[in-house]
Amino acid sequence: MTLARRLGIYHQTGRQDAHQLVEQHAPLVKKIALHLMARLPDSVQLDDLIQAGMVGLLEAAAKYQSDRGASFETYAGIRIRGAIVDEIRRGDWVPRSVHRNARRVAAAIKSVEDREGREAQDLEVAQELGMGLSEYHACLSDASSGRLFSLDELNESGELPIHEQEASDNPLDDVSGEAFRNNLAAAIEGLPEREKLVLSLYYQEELNLKEIGAVLGVSESRVSQIHSQAALRLRGRLSGWQANDAGSL
Repeated sequence: MTLARRLGIYHQTGRQDAHQLVEQHAPLVKKIALHLMARLPDSVQLDDLIQAGMVGLLEAAAKYQSDRGASFETYAGIRIRGAIVDEIRRGDWVPRSVHRNARRVAAAIKSVEDREGREAQDLEVAQELGMGLSEYHACLSDASSGRLFSLDELNESGELPIHEQEASDNPLDDVSGEAFRNNLAAAIEGLPEREKLVLSLYYQEELNLKEIGAVLGVSESRVSQIHSQAALRLRGRLSGWQANDAGSL
């Protein structure tokens, strides 16, 4: 759907409060776009992210219901971030090799953890992949700079289980979404402390990689590697749950 069409839908709502919400929270779009921009290649333009984010803000203003409990800023932030991520995915600038290597790393982490019954260490994963430690860290850096990781992407069905969604007529959707949220929460809780801290600082505190590096006392590139490893560790763990869940249906 084009931006012009979305704007038309927004104006058709006729809600004065929606117009006020958009004006009041417009700076939030730039804030989120800049936050995400820190992990994207130079070829991605900030203006494109802001335009996509404005679409998310407009949709949020048109659909927001105050009786749902969440504040508008929280609800709008979810919509803005989702709209920007969708725009990046549509750009299709990610090399296939990056996706392929990311899948290999996730599978290797899961294989080591299944075999050892504990958290996989960097060197163990590198050996599982048949590469040196520096090469493994380079793969993590490529995975981080080559794509925008979002917790939403862990659900390979394409749903957004950790965010508010449109109502569904299928009662199994709610059950599946709740089960995924519970498993995602458990998987995050089981991460190594440093990986868990990086995810918390990035997604909850909204610090950028440089700021997180200052907190941890490591370089920005190392934070990027830790972030990627946490994402791929979660992907490997949740892929096992999703396979078991599908087999039980």
